[in-house]
Amino acid sequence: MFTSLGTAYALLGAVIAVALAGAGSAIGLQISGSAQAGVLSVNPKLFSKTVVIQLLPATQGIYGMVVAFMAFLNTGILGGNPADYNVETGMAVLLVSIGIGLGGLISAIFQGKAAAGWINAISKKSELSGRSLLVVGMIETYALLSFVISLLAVISIK
Repeated sequence: MFTSLGTAYALLGAVIAVALAGAGSAIGLQISGSAQAGVLSVNPKLFSKTVVIQLLPATQGIYGMVVAFMAFLNTGILGGNPADYNVETGMAVLLVSIGIGLGGLISAIFQGKAAAGWINAISKKSELSGRSLLVVGMIETYALLSFVISLLAVISIK
């Protein structure tokens, strides 16, 4: 299927971007979802105040998927005509993909932990929901930085 080792490296990078960022989102969602389940078992009325905070770690998986999708487009795999990447170009895609993979993995886990803390705080003082979105959203900044840099880099690789 692959006509060059470079193309194989590029595709490995795409898989790594999705796998690491997706794993981080799954872990972060499990952490925040467990906290939300505990809070809602006591007070189901807090669902609307906690659901956005609980879901924030999901975005990192989406960022990894977008970078992987762009890598697939760039390699020609989606068009059915894989490019003959040299090893250096394939490694460049791989390294860029590791950036969003690790950025997504780490930020999603910590975002899930922060979201869990704020969900528990909201259970005691529901008026904290607005502040919690700001604080938990700040962690998203670092996921977005990884995403934007990785996306710009993978688009520019030829």
